[in-house]
Amino acid sequence: MAGSSAHACWLVEPGCAELRAETLPGPTAEQVRVRTLHSGISRGTESLVYRGEVPVSEYERMRAPFQAGDFPGPLKYGYSSVGIVEEGPAALLGRAVFCLFPHQTRYVVPVDAIHVLPDGVPPARAVLAANLETVVNALWDAAPRVGDRITVVGGGTVGLLVAWLAGRLPGCVVEVVDTQVARREVAERLGVDFAVPEAARGEADLVVHASGRAEGLATALRLAAFEATVLELSWYGRRDVSVPLGGAFHSRRLTLKSSQVGQVAVAQRSRWSHRRRIELSLSLLTDPALDALITDAAPFTALPAVLARLAASSSDPTLCHRIDYA
Repeated sequence: MAGSSAHACWLVEPGCAELRAETLPGPTAEQVRVRTLHSGISRGTESLVYRGEVPVSEYERMRAPFQAGDFPGPLKYGYSSVGIVEEGPAALLGRAVFCLFPHQTRYVVPVDAIHVLPDGVPPARAVLAANLETVVNALWDAAPRVGDRITVVGGGTVGLLVAWLAGRLPGCVVEVVDTQVARREVAERLGVDFAVPEAARGEADLVVHASGRAEGLATALRLAAFEATVLELSWYGRRDVSVPLGGAFHSRRLTLKSSQVGQVAVAQRSRWSHRRRIELSLSLLTDPALDALITDAAPFTALPAVLARLAASSSDPTLCHRIDYA
């Protein structure tokens, strides 16, 4: 096929998204055309992008792999797309694939940009792959040990995925800490403990912070044991965050460490490529319990309204919001 039409979600300016028509080129011999089945909203990052809160200093580092346009807009942004190859090499035709592509009904990308879904990973669940890749990298950075007491502060999609994956380590006891009591049910379905901040266990060997709130970071530091590591997974954009480094921070010899998915963790970097890392993440998505993280779904036509709703309230209970394409 020489070309085809598509629709994509564009952030016209901070606080305003719309769907726009596009004409796609026909794929070359080294490309595929993908028809999208589902995409996932990475709520924390995409809400910051939607509100125009990406710092100027991070405009280049925060570019998504197939982003079009520039911050603060107009641009199309996103990186969790699952679809079917409808044109390309014969071996790929009809295969379900994952791609780090924005929210768009069809797209043409190089063959090496797609990842065939492993057996046992349904397309509707595969939208979690980008978040899980962040989690894999985070646990590489954190380097938990067998038998550790691990606390995850912040029961959003990323925090719950951290808890789920850490809970598979032998002997580790994992607790999710969140102010939303409704997250208890999801945590229990993932096989980990849950507590509100006031009732959380202390003396954690490792604390991962993923709440996106300064209060959560303070809680993470409070729950850390002597010489423990607090891994910061939240990204605050342009917001200033107060970090309580007084009190017992120094006497407990705590380590506060950042993690970000843009680079493979140092301990793995010499051997692992980005492709190998995302393929590992996809292979881990065979557990049906992870479907509990996809709490909402809406058609592609509703995407601008969904983005506005998610960006408007940090107390909205939505975890992963899936977008479905006809």
